[in-house]
Order: sequence, then C-alpha cells, then structure tokens
Amino acid sequence: METLKVGNLNINKNKCIIIAEAGVNHNCSLKMAERLIKEAKKNGADIIKFQTYKADKLSIRKTPRFWNWEGELIKEGTQYDSYKRLDGFNEPEYKILKKLCKRYKIQFMSTPFDNEAVDMLDRLGVSAFKVASCDITNFPLLKKIAQKKKPMFVSTGASNINEIKKALNYISRFNKKICLMQCTLSYPTKPEDANLLALNEFKKNFKNVLLGLSDHTLGYKIAASSVLLGVRAIEKHYTYDKGLKKSADHWLSINSQELNKLREDVDLLVSASGDGKKRVLKCEHLTRKLARRSLVTTRFIQKGEKITDDCLIPKRPGTGISPDHISLVIGKKAKKNIQKDTILKKNHF
Repeated sequence: METLKVGNLNINKNKCIIIAEAGVNHNCSLKMAERLIKEAKKNGADIIKFQTYKADKLSIRKTPRFWNWEGELIKEGTQYDSYKRLDGFNEPEYKILKKLCKRYKIQFMSTPFDNEAVDMLDRLGVSAFKVASCDITNFPLLKKIAQKKKPMFVSTGASNINEIKKALNYISRFNKKICLMQCTLSYPTKPEDANLLALNEFKKNFKNVLLGLSDHTLGYKIAASSVLLGVRAIEKHYTYDKGLKKSADHWLSINSQELNKLREDVDLLVSASGDGKKRVLKCEHLTRKLARRSLVTTRFIQKGEKITDDCLIPKRPGTGISPDHISLVIGKKAKKNIQKDTILKKNHF
C-alpha cells in the first residue's frame, strides 16, 4: 500500500505519523485529558488515541494482571479491578474529547474493546480504529470494526505469523485499509524483545498493508529506528508526567520532551531513508567527476607508439577514460604526441 489516508493525513513513504497513546492516562479526568491533548499536539503527535472499554465487558473478575503494577495506586488486584477504576468515561466524555481534539487540531482516535464502543466511536466520527493485540483472534469484534470501512491499525503483540495471516485474511473480506503494527505485548518491553526485524516478515507476507509499530520499550529511540525498516505509523504510550498514579501506564510512557525528540528523529530518518533505489544522486554528480580516476600518462608518448601498461596510471579527476576500460587502451597506437601527465581521451588513439 503506497498511501493510507486517515482523516486529513496521508501516510506514505514520505510521512510517518506518530500516535500518542494516551489510553486511560487521563485518570478519568477531563482536565487531565485536555492537557494530554494539548501537549501531544504541541510536541509533534499527529493522532492522540484513547481506550474505550467497560470492565464488565472486558474481563471476568478473577483474571490476574499481566503488567507491572508499579504505576498503580493499589498493588493487589485483578485485571477487572484495574479496568474498573478507569472505565468512567462514557459517550458524553468522549464527545468532549473529540471536540478538544478538533480545537487543538489533532486527530482523535480510540481503541474499542466491544461492539458498543465501536458504534459509539463511529457515531462520534473517528477517522480510523485501532485493534488491540489481545483482539487479533476476536473475529466478532474484527468484523464489527472492519464493516465500518475506516482505516484499521492492527497490533500483533503475542501472536504468530499464522494468526496474523488468518486475521488479515478475515479483515480483508470487509476492509482493505490496514496498517499492520509490529508489537511485543510486554510492559515494558526489553530492547532485546522488540523484535523489529519481524517487520521484514510482514513485508514478505503482506504486500498491500502499511507497516506500523506499537512500541512498549522505554524511551523513544527504538521506536524512531523502526522508520529505517519501513514503519510509517508509530504508537507510543504517552503522558505529561511519568510520576502520576492510578493508570498503570504513566511510568512506562514517554513524556512531552521525549515525544518532541521522537518527532524530530522520525522526520530526520524518513528524510534519510530515500526511495531504496541505488543510483547516482544529483548531489553526487560533481563529486563523481572529480573524485573518480582517469587513465593518465606516466611519460611522454610519441605519435605512432603503442600504449603499454607501464605508461599509464589511474589519477583524478574522472573526466577521461575510466580505468575499468584499460583493456581497450593497451596496444592502441597514439594518433599524436601525448605529453606526460595527460588525461587520456578517445581522440588520443
């Protein structure tokens, strides 16, 4: 896929978007949510993304947590307990979030975790949907989202290539506007577990999707480096204060300063990536001519004399006969007298 259009964004080889994953780092506070939106825009994010769920529809009450509890107010508890503390936003609050995003000129997106959330977000006019890694096998939800015919950012954490193939084949029956995101479902992800080279397997197996990265490593450097592997959509957990509690994600998120650096590095690396075709660039034309070598005479050569190997040396500049054509010169007779240190031309023999 050459270009994926998401709202007013055209994502392609020349544009890598950054999705600031606010998730539930708003701590169910509209004031905090507004600050997240405002600072995300200020520091270079193209999209700010939230999470839309209800604990009662997401997990049974006894499911253990699978993440580091460091950022939570309460160490003990289950997934249900954590989600219940942060599922207080309903449609009125999401309407406000959408309006705030419009005010600050940043796109609004959210990950729906159930069918009702999909319909609600669709009513609000989201430009795209995010599919969480945990739902890559949730075909009823995949179908519900895909049938909205909006771009889908599909994360692949904790899945294998066959599961991904199966999911994309299913989604493609309804929707072909897909960004496939490499992801490791570990919070935080160790650098050695980021597995960025899995993107090469994506390129091999999925020809018509945009490549993305949903990154859970600490900091921003690994995310930025993925651009060189073809990634054109990067999602990073985001907060304006890593010391905040309640949401478990604050401490492992990037802050505003890191988001700003990520934007700088991503833009630099997109520019440096080029088009992947090796050729002589315009900026190299003069250098090519002056830094390469030509066949140059080591002594005076008289008219009619045969040119031999010992009377030639490769020297700069490369404005004459190239040394890779020396076999075409040896044995030729000079048509005129040739002075020492002369760049050989075709008219010399």
